[in-house]
Amino acid sequence: MTERMSIPGRDIVHDLAEFAAGADCRRLPEDAVEGAKKSILDTLGVILAASGVEPAMSPIIELVKESGGRAESSVLGFGGKVPAIMAAFANGAMAHCLDFDDQTPWGQHAGSSIIPAVLAVAERHGGVSGEDLIAGVAVGQDIFARFRRNIDWRKDWNLSTTMGVFAATAAASRVIGLPAERIGNALGIASMQSSGVNETVFSTGSDLHGTYAGFSAKGAVLATLLAQKGTTGVSTLFEGEHGVFNTYFGGRYDRENLLKDLGDVYLGGTTLYKFWPSVGTSHGHIHATVQILAEQSLTVGDISEIRVYVGDHHELMCRPLTRRRAPVTAVDAKFSLPFLVAVAALRGTIVVSDFNEETRRDPEVLAAAQKVVPVPDPSLDWKYDMLPGRVEILTHDGRSFTKVGDGLPGSPEAPMIWDQVAQKFSDCATAAAVPLSAEQIHEAQEFTRTLESQNDATRLVRILTGI
Repeated sequence: MTERMSIPGRDIVHDLAEFAAGADCRRLPEDAVEGAKKSILDTLGVILAASGVEPAMSPIIELVKESGGRAESSVLGFGGKVPAIMAAFANGAMAHCLDFDDQTPWGQHAGSSIIPAVLAVAERHGGVSGEDLIAGVAVGQDIFARFRRNIDWRKDWNLSTTMGVFAATAAASRVIGLPAERIGNALGIASMQSSGVNETVFSTGSDLHGTYAGFSAKGAVLATLLAQKGTTGVSTLFEGEHGVFNTYFGGRYDRENLLKDLGDVYLGGTTLYKFWPSVGTSHGHIHATVQILAEQSLTVGDISEIRVYVGDHHELMCRPLTRRRAPVTAVDAKFSLPFLVAVAALRGTIVVSDFNEETRRDPEVLAAAQKVVPVPDPSLDWKYDMLPGRVEILTHDGRSFTKVGDGLPGSPEAPMIWDQVAQKFSDCATAAAVPLSAEQIHEAQEFTRTLESQNDATRLVRILTGI
């Protein structure tokens, strides 16, 4: 990473705006098209499931519904239409609150900001083709991944929202066909919505960890619509002396690589889809635990201790240990490594219903969580790639089994294929506040799979809402 206080010449906001405006679905790499379509279906499924199982959504949906306004865009799962900005807020909050949304191979979440924003503006605007929707999502995914890879992030700001709002703004602006100049303006306006510190992720007892993507999705729609109406932005947005890169990241970014092959190489095809509904850095420990018990034919009753070796980020999921072993809220449970490992050990997997109050108070789960002991291991610190967790299980009869949780489902080594994403969507859709019928599920799967051939992308929303 190079230290830069200012860059001579034009700011990269203009490069990103021109890239977004010129993106054409017909010229996208095949993996970028597939990545966009998978993220659309995956995110929609997670939103639907959240509508049925996540208590933290109640205040948000109540506020959105009572705020009124023009019936522009759909609130998924609950039904009804509200202004596009508020629809993006509600759907964005649901998109991340299960921690089941997509992520880059290097961590952080793009889809939960991008998909709610593009769907909200598409419904409001009308006339958006499947190709336009794919192009917009691919643009947003690529911009977000470029930020994630080329900014020296110190895990102070929540990158998913701080930079996610820009990715979602570029995506939404492309979907409704804004020219490059106005997309640049929209990105500048979005800087007013670029926020979120990681304390909202690492602390306990807050609903913000689960709902934060609602704020970046809402901010992206607000920025896009203001730019469409003529509000101007900031021409030195990212690289100015007091711009985003200097203010948020101390000027530590790699400009050359951030712009390398922009418009030719799209990184959305690298997007990963979660097999388990929990924070991505827990999946290695979950996978290792499940494998050891299956391979050794063990039960939790055979176990005296489950040692989870943790780097700096893993360790945050264990602090404070007493509270992590018995999380109070569903949001906390998804970020509590002792709880997650306990559920995996008892049930052989983790599903969205494992975070309800009944499971959080289950004596068997709580007793198993008491057996989970974090062991610091600096070699597992999260520097760039998300390193897989290591687990050692000790039995009452003196045996010991150790495994590294690599090659786990949904990882770069074992990415989820289309059929797996479609099945995940089906499972999630049946958990919605108003469960989808088998016919709706099948129609949504097939519509998304052939999205590039669809003239009206918003028909997908109508399928989901039964309208």
